[in-house]
Amino acid sequence: MNPLARFAQLVQAPEQDLPLDEAALLVATCVRPVDVHAGLARLDDLASGCRGRDATGVSEYLFLESGFAGDTVDYDDPRNSFLDDVMARRLGIPISLSVLMIEVARRVDVTLRGIGMPGHFLVRDERRPDRYFDPFHGGASIDAAGAEALFHAVRGEERFRPEYLDPIGRRATLSRMLANLQRSFLRRQAGAVAPVARMRLAIPGLPVTERYHLATLLGSIGQYDEAAALLEGLADKLGDADAARVRQQVVAFRARGN
Repeated sequence: MNPLARFAQLVQAPEQDLPLDEAALLVATCVRPVDVHAGLARLDDLASGCRGRDATGVSEYLFLESGFAGDTVDYDDPRNSFLDDVMARRLGIPISLSVLMIEVARRVDVTLRGIGMPGHFLVRDERRPDRYFDPFHGGASIDAAGAEALFHAVRGEERFRPEYLDPIGRRATLSRMLANLQRSFLRRQAGAVAPVARMRLAIPGLPVTERYHLATLLGSIGQYDEAAALLEGLADKLGDADAARVRQQVVAFRARGN
């Protein structure tokens, strides 16, 4: 089974059965082969150093003892979104370091949940839901006020909403990882973005607006027939005016693909 098909198979599973570790490792197959079994074994190795520890202990092991850290020099490096590279380089961005912490903790029966605030990503300790960890900043333990302060540090005066601290699911986490990677490639090498878009499109429940933007993105990089087929599938889900506009785009992409 090719990696995209395997990823699509994984994300079709019920949320509670979706293996976040394997799916996150497959993200790097957008650009190169990945030894998924080796990546899972590396997570097991990291977890072996956390036996008997609680959430704080897992954080200390990863970010103090093992040296995992946020990449403050080249945040936009695509490797920061590839879990195997994150483990090899011990560098990442908030979401990839959070996935690392969640999956290492899960292996030692510590339940952590991803918190997908706008502009930043944290993890929450399910045994103490008032406590959060910030993997990008050394695994620091913070409360809700600290999380709000982080939000304003990134988003300025934008209004903070309490629901920003609600946990997000595994599919949503994977979609956000891929969205980060997509933005990175668009800044660096737009031609490499097509496999990322295809992987995002494999995730069930992706909003129509996002599917539309991904389809037009594929068209903008020369994947005309693929973009047209995706847009045709969306047209029936839209109102009359939007559907007519989308069908015009389909015709235009078909013409360019011939």
